Amino acid sequence: MECKDKNCPSHGNLKTRGRIFEGVVISDKMRNSVVVKREFLEYIPKYERYAKKSSKITAHNPLCINAKVGDTVKFSECRPISKTKSFVIIEVI
Repeated sequence: MECKDKNCPSHGNLKTRGRIFEGVVISDKMRNSVVVKREFLEYIPKYERYAKKSSKITAHNPLCINAKVGDTVKFSECRPISKTKSFVIIEVI
């Protein structure tokens, strides 16, 4: 299958920038988009300990990658594609 998505980082014109993150896809109900949950540790200086936190990020899901719910993915920052999408999935791990 040939990828004709103009917002694909490998076949289209979309350039990635910034950091690369990893997360788990928790929703794929949108067209060409997924919601990725990213878990990380945050240091709290008052208690001198780390707290586990998570965030949900909306990312563009190119047709050639097509990530599904439960997949662990790598995603990167890019220019804003829409109001809520500023990330794109690079690969499924």
